[in-house]
Amino acid sequence: MLAHELILAYVLLLLGGLLILTVYTEMRRRRFEPPAARDRIFRCQNCGYVYTDDPDVDLSRCSQCGKFNPPFEF
Repeated sequence: MLAHELILAYVLLLLGGLLILTVYTEMRRRRFEPPAARDRIFRCQNCGYVYTDDPDVDLSRCSQCGKFNPPFEF
């Protein structure tokens, strides 16, 4: 029974270390990565041009052809 307990403790220790390393890496990545842009994505229904605009805009004018477009939904 002692061998089974040692193997279980070894596996749990390795998994715990992996979990701590994953959390630490994710925290570092979030700290140094630039924040996600809040802009909305628009695709012109007339010419197909893809562009961004402020998040509070419901209709945005295409800079290529001037047509107003709703935000693009993925």
